[in-house]
Order: sequence, then C-alpha cells, then structure tokens
Amino acid sequence: MVQQRIRFGGELRRRRLAAGLTLSDLAGMVHYSKSQLSKVERGLKAPSRELARHCDSKLNAGGALASLVRERSSTTGIAEVGDDSEEVWLMQLSEDGRNLFQPVSRRQMMAAGAASIAGMSIGGHGASSATEEMTLLGASRSLFDQYRQLGQTVRPGLLLPVLIAQTGTLRELAATAGPRTRQGLLRLGSRYAEYVGWLMQESGNEEAALWWTRRAVDLAAAGGDRDLAAYGLVRRALVTLYRQDAGQTVELARQAQDDGTPPRIRGLAAQREAQGHALAGDYDACMRSLDRARALLASHVPDSDTPVIGTTNLPDPAGMITGWCLYDLGRPEESAEVMDRQMAQVPVHAVRTQVRYGVRRALAHAAAGEIDHACDLVAGLLGSAVTVSSATITADLRALGRTLARHPRNPSVRALAPELNIALQIDVS
Repeated sequence: MVQQRIRFGGELRRRRLAAGLTLSDLAGMVHYSKSQLSKVERGLKAPSRELARHCDSKLNAGGALASLVRERSSTTGIAEVGDDSEEVWLMQLSEDGRNLFQPVSRRQMMAAGAASIAGMSIGGHGASSATEEMTLLGASRSLFDQYRQLGQTVRPGLLLPVLIAQTGTLRELAATAGPRTRQGLLRLGSRYAEYVGWLMQESGNEEAALWWTRRAVDLAAAGGDRDLAAYGLVRRALVTLYRQDAGQTVELARQAQDDGTPPRIRGLAAQREAQGHALAGDYDACMRSLDRARALLASHVPDSDTPVIGTTNLPDPAGMITGWCLYDLGRPEESAEVMDRQMAQVPVHAVRTQVRYGVRRALAHAAAGEIDHACDLVAGLLGSAVTVSSATITADLRALGRTLARHPRNPSVRALAPELNIALQIDVS
C-alpha cells in the first residue's frame, strides 16, 4: 500500500506539472482540498478510487492514473457454487421475524422428516389436469408482474418467502405436468428464481444471489430456454461491478454477448461491459459498448407471454447507464447533466429505481462541487431508501457520505447528516 501511494503520488505530480497546473488549480477542478492533494502527491495519504478517476479525467490520463488505484485485482474471481443436484430450498422464519434462506441437501431434509420443498409441494404429487396447469401458469405469470411492481416499494425480505415458495411450486408442478405446459412452467419458474437472485443481492447476500442465479439458469435450460445462461453472466457481472472489479466485469459481460443470444440480453451485457470499462477509466471502450447496447436494446421485440429480462422502469436504459458510467469515468459534471434528464423519465411509482439512480445523480452533483444541490436531492430520497433497504443503493449512499464529509462546515451537509446516518445504519438483510 505504501508503494502504491508513492507511485500514484509521483505520477499524479508528474502529470499535473506537465499540464501546467498548480495544486490549487487541480484542487479546484476535482473539488478536493489543496492540502489533501498535497498529501496524496507526497505519498502520505492513500488516494480514493473517486479521486484517482477524477484526476485521471481532468489530466487526460486515459485510465493510467485510475489503474494505479484498485481495491481488487482483475484476477479476482467469483466463487463457483458446487454441484447441488441433491439440494432443496429451505426458507425459515426466525423468532424475531427475519427470513433466513439456505440450501439444504435432500438427504438432510429426509432425515429431518421434511415432506416438501420450501413447504410448497403440490398436494399428493398427482397429475394435474391440463386446465388446472394452464390456470396456475396464467395466474403465476400475472402474479410475477405484480411482485416486481411490489418489489419497487418494499424491502427484499418481505417478498423473498413468497417468491421462493412460488418458484418451488412451479418446479414441482412441472414434474407432473403434461408436455404442453411443462416448458412454460419451468421457464416462468426460472424468471422467479432470477428475481429472487436479484433481491438476494439487494439484501446484501452475494452468495445466495449467485446460487439463485444458477437455479434460474438450470430451470430455464430444463424448459428449453438456453438464453438465460447468458443473462446469468450479466447478473454475475453485477456482483463484480459492486466489488469494483473492472476486469472481471468486462470479461463476464463479454462472454454473454454471443451472436446467438437475443438482442435484449446482449444489450444488457453491453451495458454491463460499459460499466466495467468505466471502472477501468477507459472512456472510448465504454462509449463503444454503450453505443452497441443502445442499438441492441432498440431492436428488441417484446414477447407478451414471457416476463421482460432486466429493468422495466427505465425508458432509456442506455441513456441512464451513460450517466452512471460518466461518474465512474471521473466526469461528474457530465454525469449530473445526463442523469438530470434521465431521472425526469423514471415513473413515480418505481420507487426503488427512483432511489437507486437518484442517489447516483446526487453523488454526481456532489462530486461536481454542487454540495447544496446534492444535499437537496438526496434529502428527498432518504425515507424511500430506508423503505426499500437496498445493499447496492447503500453502497452509493456511503460514497456520497464520504464526498459530503469533505465539507463538514457546509450548513446543508450538517443538516443532512443525522438522516443520512440513519439511512446508512439500516439493516438491509
């Protein structure tokens, strides 16, 4: 770490002087104090990733400075979930009302005298009539849309039990269903499982998120849908994105962009690749990926019989992710401008989406030096942030807190501090 500080500080000083800038000049450009930059240049203080990216952008370093500050190397991998063909899904409700999920082997369940998966086996395992199967399939499809809408306004733990139960029900029913409805049941079950995986990540449980993503891929494949395997890579790349691992994020996203994969999945993968390039400070590669994502998503033809993969609450996903990436590229002023426009298009009922991108928008304004405006923006979001309880949103709230902490005497910062601290202390599990 000492060598990293000295190397970064020396390179920062070399590039600053080559650009003809004083410490005061650069401090004003990146909105850090002169004394802090001086300590960073002398190797006395470790630079944050945010500072490295901002300096990289202002000094036109093309990612060279940003690459010197990495919390995780690009070789960091995601632990693979082992073979669990004999596992079943168990959801327990503890005495304090919290939901606990863990995979349990079928042998353990048998030893414990368990009679069903997740308590939701189909009674008697007898063959259902085609009419009953189609009725359940239609009802489950309708419920899925309602659950996704509900997920915008409640914490993950409130939805997980019923979603896990519904996934188990669809899988069990498919085992006795006729061939005409079996595929539909398994494919819908895969969408439920994928949504469970996302909510698991929102609750801060990466291991469970990856486990459920794999279950989704398995269910989809059993239903004849091989495409969800590619989206599983996109979901894994989201985990590495929040780990700040640019290399793994780009690699996983690229693997998902096979020519045979549907345009929407390739478009979402291209967006994730762009976010990985942004972390690495590669502006040109990021913009190329976003252009590709925009074209692919525009060519998507919706299928009313199948739930849409990915967000349904962003009218212009590539536009919003452009704003997201510009912040990570050390261009907060441009990011704030883009996200201001994009946030005006997000539906008011999409609370989780409003908070997720609204906090990122406030973060961009704060990094651009607009402290009072950033405080005003996030003040209106903190109540909803507590309600939806998201680990990924909390990550950006922490970054915002660090940025605002550089302005301890600002009245807006001091007024916001109590509510922001409460939001950061909420248990998202």
